[in-house]
Amino acid sequence: MTSTRVRAGLIATTALSALMMAGCSSSEPEATGAGSASASAEPTEVALETLTEGKLTIATGEPAYEPWVINDDPESGEGFEAAVAYAVAEELGFAAEDVVWVRSSFDSAIAPGAKDWDLNIQQFSITEERKTAVDFSSPYYVTSQALVAVDGTDAAEAASVEDLGGQLVGVAVGTTSYDVAVEKLGEENVQVFNSVADVVGALNAGQIDAFVTDLPGAFYSAYVEVDNGTIVGQFEGNEGGDEFGIVLPLGSALTAPVTAAVDALTEDGTLADLETEWLSEAADVPVLG
Repeated sequence: MTSTRVRAGLIATTALSALMMAGCSSSEPEATGAGSASASAEPTEVALETLTEGKLTIATGEPAYEPWVINDDPESGEGFEAAVAYAVAEELGFAAEDVVWVRSSFDSAIAPGAKDWDLNIQQFSITEERKTAVDFSSPYYVTSQALVAVDGTDAAEAASVEDLGGQLVGVAVGTTSYDVAVEKLGEENVQVFNSVADVVGALNAGQIDAFVTDLPGAFYSAYVEVDNGTIVGQFEGNEGGDEFGIVLPLGSALTAPVTAAVDALTEDGTLADLETEWLSEAADVPVLG
């Protein structure tokens, strides 16, 4: 990847100088030469306003979970969000050794007030309410919908939407998950619950065969909330999914440069490649075609 330094722009300066020479052979002063020079300065790199000069301080959760950060070690650059953070830092002109990692809770990160970090990345959905307390970059990830089941069951063995025929799939009412489940599986195969917690309980109780939720939630549900759970796969497309953005302090001078960096990484395909590497291949979440 080509690193792009953030520039303040072109500062054009014009210098005018007059050189006067007096001759001694005449009673009248004789100007032997007069000249002017103008030059435009080269583009000037301007240091970004960061918490620590020359360093970029990035926060993540305590602990940080896979596949977002592998082995709770963001310094390794392994895991989707750790890799995104280093890609953004490089785009801003920071070398990997100039990135400093700190930890913060989720709630404190999006609360009003001063921060002890420049950027914070830990699956923050961009919402209008949160924008009153903090700034967001443009989205670096839009959630897809995934299917969670109990390992070893027929639903867990599904490799396509067709394989889910006859399986009873739970969803929470009024969610994107409901819309996707009905579209992909048909309303007759979908059972609606009041909340995601109710859906998880129904799967653990054997009342449904699987459930649909957003992919980030699926990681937590499958490996923490569901007994012997597994992520079967993710559905194609992410229309209507939550948008994840990098959080910055409200009014940060870094918001525009970070947004530009995220946009550049989106346009050149870097974010898509990292998503495939860490959220599909490394996390073994195939697409249910």
